[in-house]
Amino acid sequence: MALYALVLLPLVGAAAAWLAGRASPRAPWPVAVATLVLLAALLAYITWAVPAGGGPWLAHASAPWIPALGITLRCDMDGLGLVLLWLTVVLSFPCVLLASRDITDTPGTFHALLLATIAGVDGVFIATDLFLFFFFWELMLVPLYVLITVWGHEDRTRAAFKFFLFTQGSGLLMLLSILGLAFVHQQQTGILTFDYFALATTHLSPVLAMGLMLGFFVAFAVKLPVVPLHVWLPDTHTQAPTAGSVLLAGVLLKTGGYGLIRFVVLLFPDAAIRFAPVALALGALGILYGAWLSLVQDDIKRLIAYSSVSHLGFVLLGVFSASPLGVAGAVVQMVAHGLSTGALFVIAGALQDRLHTRDLRRMGGLWPALPHLSATGLVFAIASLGLPGLGNFVGEFLVLLATWRISPPIAILGAAGLVLSALYALTMVGRAFLGPPPGDGWPALPDFGARHMAVLGAAMALLLALGLYPQPVLDLSLPAPLLHSALPHAALTGGPRP
Repeated sequence: MALYALVLLPLVGAAAAWLAGRASPRAPWPVAVATLVLLAALLAYITWAVPAGGGPWLAHASAPWIPALGITLRCDMDGLGLVLLWLTVVLSFPCVLLASRDITDTPGTFHALLLATIAGVDGVFIATDLFLFFFFWELMLVPLYVLITVWGHEDRTRAAFKFFLFTQGSGLLMLLSILGLAFVHQQQTGILTFDYFALATTHLSPVLAMGLMLGFFVAFAVKLPVVPLHVWLPDTHTQAPTAGSVLLAGVLLKTGGYGLIRFVVLLFPDAAIRFAPVALALGALGILYGAWLSLVQDDIKRLIAYSSVSHLGFVLLGVFSASPLGVAGAVVQMVAHGLSTGALFVIAGALQDRLHTRDLRRMGGLWPALPHLSATGLVFAIASLGLPGLGNFVGEFLVLLATWRISPPIAILGAAGLVLSALYALTMVGRAFLGPPPGDGWPALPDFGARHMAVLGAAMALLLALGLYPQPVLDLSLPAPLLHSALPHAALTGGPRP
């Protein structure tokens, strides 16, 4: 039941925040914070309760939902899911803390939608009934669409519509693949089921396996995002409120990487191996394309958004490297990217609040006026470029090492992207915080206070810990079937049984 509570608790908190907002505009924030504290305590209990040596699957829950269609409320958690659940909880706190000051219009509804999105993300990371997974996949999209539409910036409606169009359209392709896999399994066994472990035993022809796999791949490639399916991301990041940008960059994009590992590579291993050269080429293209476009951006939020396209290209390389080392590197990269890029969006939002612009051409010389904000901006910029000793370096190094073993040219192209990332990260720091200020200098501006410094300081500490001692995350990061072999098919059937 504890796994179900990971979803139910944020939903209950969402209802409570909405009701509290009807009573007082100040009430939703403490309700949302209390919900996240309880969620963190619940996840800590689940983590602590995992028996030592109990196997790769750490927790399991199952209950009937729609028996006539073979749909169950089946949830399972392994180390991969646990790492990403912790990332979700950690990054949810700054979203709520930032919203307490930034959101003054119907804050109860805002916090309710934010918590509903978190509930959907938690469900995505634990659902092992494919219909239930699709349900949670849709649940996390709709509240975020409303958040962007109502509380976003000047061109929010168009950006939110593009976000919804891409994610919903690709989600329908995934639904068709889910139904196709379930119907093929029914033809072979006479049993209609959406159980992940049962469907993994379905025998598929090479053509059918490739077709079904591509339906899943497109949905997750849009969310990661993979070039050329990334075009929704820059506008969405730019127009979203700061809390929405942090949640989107830090958590929702990671559902794409999670889906590629859990459903593309592990459900269709043979098709994934045949598709790997294309995926590796797309990963290298994303790294270089995103980095190059980051270099020419004047809008600081668009610069950070394109940098996400570049950094998450390493996730695609790691996932399709056909090795546990690459997958572990991809997971570390997802965690490090969530922390560093989420923090950069906090900083970009703070600059927009203080300067009323996102244009780097109207910034400069901010370090004397905003020393705390500028210093944190420098730290997270050098983290994003992969400085050794910080988490991003570990993920990128492991991915490049795994990629080199199967394709040295792709690894070289990925390494070239790191050079470009250093250029755009340092250029952003130079344009925003150093150099001469525009005009007659900056008036007195409010610097980061204790709340912002506490949140960003915690992110710095986590990035440093991940960079200096990544072993705990590496030990947990592999999905259960990859703990002993690479891209197995039969190992999927070793999951926990109801």
